[in-house]
Amino acid sequence: MFNSTRKPQSNLGSALAMFEVIYHSIVRSVRKTHNNAFLAIAMNMLQAVIFVAAFYVMFSVLGLRGAAIRGDFLLYIMTGIFLYMTHVKALGAVTGSEGPASPMMQHAPMNTIVSIVSAALGALYVQVLSCFMILFIYHVAFTPFEIEDPFSAFGMLLLAWFTGCALGVVLLAIKPWFPTFVSIFTQIYQRANMIASGKMFVANTLPSFMLAMFDWNPLFHVIDQSRGYSFINYNPRYSSWEYSWWVGVVLLMIGLMGEFYTRRNASISWGARR
Repeated sequence: MFNSTRKPQSNLGSALAMFEVIYHSIVRSVRKTHNNAFLAIAMNMLQAVIFVAAFYVMFSVLGLRGAAIRGDFLLYIMTGIFLYMTHVKALGAVTGSEGPASPMMQHAPMNTIVSIVSAALGALYVQVLSCFMILFIYHVAFTPFEIEDPFSAFGMLLLAWFTGCALGVVLLAIKPWFPTFVSIFTQIYQRANMIASGKMFVANTLPSFMLAMFDWNPLFHVIDQSRGYSFINYNPRYSSWEYSWWVGVVLLMIGLMGEFYTRRNASISWGARR
């Protein structure tokens, strides 16, 4: 994988060689949680199922089912859980990817861009596969359901992943400078989004003073829009997927500039500070 080889002469050969390195890096990132890739995916599915079951019980005990969208109640919960998990898993994977001072960077074909892309795609692969498997099992074994606009709903899943990756690149860029801050901020952000993501309620039912507390969050907009595409009788009025897209683009540009600066000033001795 990382043996010294002659550099390909053509652009196509260089691209194929880079894709090969990214592929092997994706496999490595997926197997970080478990040596068996199937068990790694199964563990992620189990985590998502536990989330869904916990929120189902909480909504039932607190009597909040009436506040949900009219339609399949479990699908309502899953639209929030899946996008939340995709967002925070992408954030964690990119933030935890190999930095410029990592020993992996001493292998010639490897660089930080390959590390970031492979971590992001590995997280997306696991989340998408888990999402489709859970929905398939629920549809076949329990009750058939219908998603009004599945392609747009899947697009919102990709947008949740994109915004998580963009913020992860920003945190990865400042991680060598402030490792403790990045670790604490990542944990706080992931925990805070349990509420701030809006997966437990819909924007149309919130009063204006509460809406102002959540509409800064791009994940809040993505989840609300995904429910608009999933349910025929819900039309989101206070959210916009364009806002999430542009926030992700801005964060990605800032993160890439910061990563470029950090890479040029990286030192192997930084590893001792982590």
